[in-house]
Amino acid sequence: MSRPLLITDCDEVLLHMLSHFRTWLDETHAIDFWPENGEFMNAMKRRSGGPPVPPDEMWQMLDGFFATEMHRQTLAPHAAEALAEIAEVADIVVLTNLGDHCHAGRVAQLAAHGIHHRVLCNQGGKGVPVNRLLGEYDPSVAVFVDDLPVHHNSVAEHAPQVWRLHMIAEAMLKIRSAESAHARIDDWTVAKGWILDRFRDGPAPGP
Repeated sequence: MSRPLLITDCDEVLLHMLSHFRTWLDETHAIDFWPENGEFMNAMKRRSGGPPVPPDEMWQMLDGFFATEMHRQTLAPHAAEALAEIAEVADIVVLTNLGDHCHAGRVAQLAAHGIHHRVLCNQGGKGVPVNRLLGEYDPSVAVFVDDLPVHHNSVAEHAPQVWRLHMIAEAMLKIRSAESAHARIDDWTVAKGWILDRFRDGPAPGP
């Protein structure tokens, strides 16, 4: 029988990102950053005044952070230990919304924190790549973990048999629980048990 499969996001699930991104914007660009409800639009404001940073410049800054500042990111509490225990019974894939040019950096970054699992870069909704992974691994049961509700919606649409756990490691990111998720847990010591229980339950019920 195939092993279970855990598909997990990285930023604000395995690694803290936003707090370090905010510090970098402050130090390097004199920009204040306060996202609301997980939205970056209008979240960046120059201390010199003027309108919020426009979307094209915002994405350039995010890309710049991941290109040179990944070393700033810190591990979410108990994430590495939880993954190590889960890996004893399941395959693990890190599905991260970064450009492919960031793949090597993300793999090395996670390895430096003791996390050695397959990493896939993605752009856009995660439902299609999750469904593709199901076809590749043919798992007995799968669990998806992400901090953004939009990705839970996408997975619910394209792979409804996957259990969906909403997790946000960063306290500054105030997001209401994703309606398409089966549960919301922000602590890996608790999430680990929930994931292992879902592996024993079998596939999630349909929509």
